[in-house]
Formats: sequence, C-alpha cells, structure tokens
Amino acid sequence: MGNDVIFEPLKWRNIEIKNRIFRSSISGRFDNEDGSLSQTRVNWESKFARGGVGAIISSFVPVMLEGRIAAGYATIHRDDFIPLWQKVGEAAHSFGCKFILQLSHSGRQMDLPGVANQHRRTRSSTSKNETLHGFLTQAMTKDEIRQTVDAFAAGAWRAQQAGLDGVELHGANGYLITQFLSSGINDRRDEYGGDLRNRARFLMEIIQAIRLRCGKDFHLQVKFSAIDFNNVIPWEKKGNTLEEGIELAKMIEQAGADALHVSTGSLFPHPLNPPGDFDFDTIATTYDGMLASGMYTFRNYLTFRYPTLRPIFRWIWFRMKKGRPVEGVSIDQCRAIKQAVKIPVISTGGYQTASYIREIIGNGSCDGVSIARALIANNDLPKQWEAGRDLPAIPCTHCNKCLLNAPKNPLGCYELDRFGGNYEAMIEEVFSVYRTHPNLAIPT
Repeated sequence: MGNDVIFEPLKWRNIEIKNRIFRSSISGRFDNEDGSLSQTRVNWESKFARGGVGAIISSFVPVMLEGRIAAGYATIHRDDFIPLWQKVGEAAHSFGCKFILQLSHSGRQMDLPGVANQHRRTRSSTSKNETLHGFLTQAMTKDEIRQTVDAFAAGAWRAQQAGLDGVELHGANGYLITQFLSSGINDRRDEYGGDLRNRARFLMEIIQAIRLRCGKDFHLQVKFSAIDFNNVIPWEKKGNTLEEGIELAKMIEQAGADALHVSTGSLFPHPLNPPGDFDFDTIATTYDGMLASGMYTFRNYLTFRYPTLRPIFRWIWFRMKKGRPVEGVSIDQCRAIKQAVKIPVISTGGYQTASYIREIIGNGSCDGVSIARALIANNDLPKQWEAGRDLPAIPCTHCNKCLLNAPKNPLGCYELDRFGGNYEAMIEEVFSVYRTHPNLAIPT
C-alpha cells in the first residue's frame, strides 16, 4: 500500500519509523517488586511489534524506585537492568519495530505503592493533597529536584546503553512533570513556580541534562498535555490553557526535543483521557486495592460500589465529555500545536479508523498517531488496515474495562461481547501474555 500515508515511513532527525502508528504507553503490573522487568514484559511488548506498529512507546518507566505509579512496573533506576531492557528492544527490533522508553516519575499520582513507598508522602511540586484520590504529597526541595533531574538523565543513558531507539519524557496526564507544568497544581513561590517559564524549568533542566549525558544524536521526545482540564473536581483550578500549551511546545522544541506527543488532561485516568465509557461494575471490584493509597479513596469507593451513589460520580466524570468525540478527542489541540512547531507531532486519543487517521495526517493535523486500547483489543490492527479494512473486524468499544481492571487483574480486553459472550475465550486471550515464544525468552 505504497500510496497509503499510514504506511509511509516517518523520518525523524535521528531515527526512521516504518509507518505512522505508535503503540502508546500502556502496560500492566507484569514486573518485579524491585523494578526489574520480567519475561512477561517482553511477551507483552512483542505482541504489538508482531502486530505491525511502527514503534512502541513503553509503559510508564520510573527513573527512581519511589516514582512508580504502582508496584509491579519495571523501572530504569539501576545499571544492572540495562541487559533486561536490551532484550525488550531486541524483541521489538526483530519485527522491524522501534522501541522508545518512556521516562517517568509518578510524583503525587501514586496509585498502588509498593514496599519501598509505603508510609511516605510522595514528592511533588506542591504539598497539597491530590484532589481526586487524596494522595498525600510533599513539595520537593531544590536538592530533591536536582537529584530527580539527574535520575532522568541516568535513565536516558541506560536506555541508550541498552540499544533502545530513544526516550520519551512523560510530561502529561498528571505525573511529576505535569505537576510542575500545571498552573492548577504548581503553587511554588521559588524559581520552579509562578509563570509558565518557571513552571517549565524542571522539564527544561531534564532535557538539558539528557543532552549532556547522551549527546544530541539520541532521540528525545516529550509527551505533554495541550490543555490541563484540571477541574475534574468542579471547584479546582482549570490549569494550563491551549495558549500556554502552544508556548510550552515552542519551549520544548527550542530546548532540543526531536518530537512532541500531544495528550490532554492533568491526571490519569481523566474524563477525556482515555475517552470513552466508565464501567462501574468493573471498578467496584478493583478500586478497593487503592483504599489505603489516599484520603478520599473510601469516598470514591462508596460511589462506585453502591448504585444509588453512582449518579454523583457519573455527573462529575461525564460533564467534560459532553459533545466530544471518542476518536480524535484532542485533535484540534494537536493541530494547533503542529502549526506552531517544526518538529514532528504525534496525536493520541481513541484512534482505530484508518480513513480518519489518513485524513488527519493528510491535512497536517499530526504526523502520526499513538494507540493503546484499540491495539489491546486488536494487536494486529495495522495489518488489518493494510489488508484494506477501515475498522477492525471486531472493533474496540472504548469501554475502558481494560484500564479499570488493571489495579488487580492482568491487563487485557475484558469486553465480553467482543468474544461472543465466551468468558473462557476472553480469559484465554488475557492470559496469552504469559506465553513465551522461544526466540524471545530472557536467558536464565
């Protein structure tokens, strides 16, 4: 399909992607308590590389053990993890797929603390509790900021030593970098707070530190939220506007980033990210794992557990979704960013229709799209498009049951209707991530 823009190579400054489809950052709790990755991680990433995506953006990979969203996520905080990440990269490369490691730190957005994180206030730009779950926080000192900047640079160096194709800084969706960038969250009065340039100082220092450690030829991209929409709890500040998002994009480009990955929202999950439904029956069985994590988690659990209380949460959660599409939920924001910069721009937001993706790439709204849930539902989605389908044979319903199951269960598609009501077939597919191809096994 040589005339199909979806399958045209995307040539960046230092790497070339074989098509315009990126597996977005998503993974389950597949790894070990100490942060070392497991064979299941290799199996998971290989499913998407085999399915035909041009590049995989790894799941949230903390640069410090204390920076995990949840225990069971692999980290990049130790040198002896380099060979393990090398194995993941080699597995992706064996299918002609690039692998970009997403460097991250949860900050206050720590859903399921592990042994190393219990009984601690999490580091953030602020000492205010997070407002949806009530996670306890402590504003970082300048020494802690410097240590964290160094940890990001060291993580990028380890990714480079592992032979991975680049790194992405996760500056979106409410994690630590967002907590500095957002005017709705950052209440500091030093040089890391106040106007946008000060709020962006932490991110700019990370980019500079990575360039000093890894050189100018190692691919570096930044994921950030074009608009915060921070007022999920109605009385909260709205946070950064699109105008600030555009200015931030220009600053990131000037600082030396090679590409931008445009998202939306100041926490995760967010009503607009991922867009789609919210299944109360699912979260009522999984959210109890978070009860000890925050001050407001028991309140939330009650609204999920009891049908008479669900309308309260449904109104809060869905009021932002009104009138917005699922597919391309933030493409207008991405288009505005794309028009303001010269570096490539990736859009994320509910994509699975080939004709629509061709349209937004063709009209200059973005250079490529990143996908998570539709690829969980159909690992071979790019191959289905290449075979001529516009939508996959059994499309993703964007029910979000995959993510709502994630706190307690293996990540996978839990939409029973997609399996013809066959529960055993659904579980068989979810458990397929634990099966290892002999050529992809980590040596013991």
